[in-house]
Amino acid sequence: MKKIAMKTPLVEMDGDEMTRILWKMIKDELLLPFVDLKTEYYDLGLVERERTKDQVTFDSAYATQKYGVAVKCATITPNKQRVEEYNLSQMWKSPNGTIRAILDGTVFRAPILIDSIRPAVRNWKKPITIARHAYGDIYKATEFRVPEKGKAELVFTDENGRETFRQTVYDFECPGVLQGSYNKDNSIRSFAHACFQFALDSKQDLWFSAKDTISKQYDQTFKLIFQEIYEAEYEAAFKEAGITYFYTLIDDAVARVVRSEGGFIWACKNYDGDVMSDMVSTAFGSLAMMTSVLVSPDGKYEYEAAHGTVTRHYYRYLKGEETSTNPIATIYAWSGALRKRGELDGLEDLVRFADALEGACIDTLNDGIMTKDLVGLVAEGTKTQAVNSAEFIRAIRARLQARLGA
Repeated sequence: MKKIAMKTPLVEMDGDEMTRILWKMIKDELLLPFVDLKTEYYDLGLVERERTKDQVTFDSAYATQKYGVAVKCATITPNKQRVEEYNLSQMWKSPNGTIRAILDGTVFRAPILIDSIRPAVRNWKKPITIARHAYGDIYKATEFRVPEKGKAELVFTDENGRETFRQTVYDFECPGVLQGSYNKDNSIRSFAHACFQFALDSKQDLWFSAKDTISKQYDQTFKLIFQEIYEAEYEAAFKEAGITYFYTLIDDAVARVVRSEGGFIWACKNYDGDVMSDMVSTAFGSLAMMTSVLVSPDGKYEYEAAHGTVTRHYYRYLKGEETSTNPIATIYAWSGALRKRGELDGLEDLVRFADALEGACIDTLNDGIMTKDLVGLVAEGTKTQAVNSAEFIRAIRARLQARLGA
């Protein structure tokens, strides 16, 4: 068949360990035979980040700003053990964090549903999308291990050197721990705009939750900025689209989510979103069945899998052992990026290919062919066939060819 043409390149960010192996398999089996793939390639593997002193991560983010759509493989965020393992000169920062900061993006994560895997919450019938404000909070906090008795104070000095605020945090009568976190109005505004725009694009209700009754400045600032932007810029569009926005306390939101059928966007601050996205993905089935897209306020998109580099499987792969690693989330990162590229460039064939690729994945899973991580999750009585990663991808390719042929 004639390959599907592309106009504008995707930014392609390669990654680490087992997901890097799957990345090549997906391209070779599911993409290159069907699409005249155009990408601007960046190797974000830890070895290359070390060689370039992490400049490659910054370059990939700037390329995303230029081209508008990127697809990213999972990458290692090194800890002390990884520094020793890879002989690194320093503990390089998370590539995801760097890219999020440059794009000023919000992360949206949603589960991939199939008929044979029922959510742990029995009344969930539709996906729940977590919108995570991936900036500030404890991830950028300043911390101190308090060694003895003493007074901790919160002090603000303005740009002219004047001390305009001082308040005692706590008079320590014994050793303890101290943490100071922050956020910025412009980042919160970008988060709000991204959430409202994503809700309109996907025609889903938007919930936002925090704890302003306890955090009367930090969390209340989020609440007030969301409400101000909604009333000024989005309320009419939401009513026209037939969708709603509302704010509630985080504990009430959890109760509402558990009782709901799903089918909405749940916007959370950074830490809340980190925790709740894993809770939602696990309750729906598996983190390997979770899509993730970073969206900037000016309409730039970076698609990736929600999971990590599957280190345990990679070590087995290096020993020549067979692995059954689930590639679905990584395939969906490619399909999401190709679909968005097709939409932006007016390429209907590329959009249809992305739809067919995802459909082929669902066909394969509904036929009972799946990786071992999913076999234990399917409904009782469902016939399954556990296969390795290569066999699974080949099964998807056969169904993709059938869909494209039809």
